[in-house]
Amino acid sequence: MDFFDFHHHHSGRFGIYNLDLFSNDDFKCFSVGLHPKDIDKDYPKLLDWIKEKAKDKNCLAIGECGLDALVKIDEELQQKVFKTQIQIANDIKKPVIIHCVRKHAELLRFSKYAKVPMIVHGFNKKENIAKSLLTHGFYLSFGKSLLENLSLQSVFRDCPADRFFLETDISDIGISEIFQQAALLKNIEISELQNLIQKNLNFIFKNE
Repeated sequence: MDFFDFHHHHSGRFGIYNLDLFSNDDFKCFSVGLHPKDIDKDYPKLLDWIKEKAKDKNCLAIGECGLDALVKIDEELQQKVFKTQIQIANDIKKPVIIHCVRKHAELLRFSKYAKVPMIVHGFNKKENIAKSLLTHGFYLSFGKSLLENLSLQSVFRDCPADRFFLETDISDIGISEIFQQAALLKNIEISELQNLIQKNLNFIFKNE
């Protein structure tokens, strides 16, 4: 069984490729969304393109999209664009891959709008934030930080088996290395970890 990379930016990897805006590249498994940093005056056209592209049978999720305190984009506009993408996901019954930077408290409010699974990618925050997100129904996807961040390793150990995924994002590191670390932290065999991930994938994509 291959190692599934839940969110990545590298062509040729097994998992969900984050498709560039207006790309015509042909991927067997991708997500499409408007990142907060890419919001501009033409965002309605971008959202229209996303809405159409998301109908592709190879599009598994909407994203990455969400909230970011570090980009110079109006906060209300970020929230409006994020909410619109959640609605697109609801309409086509595909999960949402979320980018969130220093806006986790605000993110919690958006759970009420979603009728599909919501996955916070690249999660690397403290236990209290993890618990809040999990309580509100979010999934967590862990990446490279799991290799070196001791407090995050503790968070991962406590994360329910049915609520997490693993990813590389923009890192050049192989997803197998992250799987090996995750299996070690969970004190299980890699094959068991792969089965857990597969069950979680089956669940979030069950409405497709």
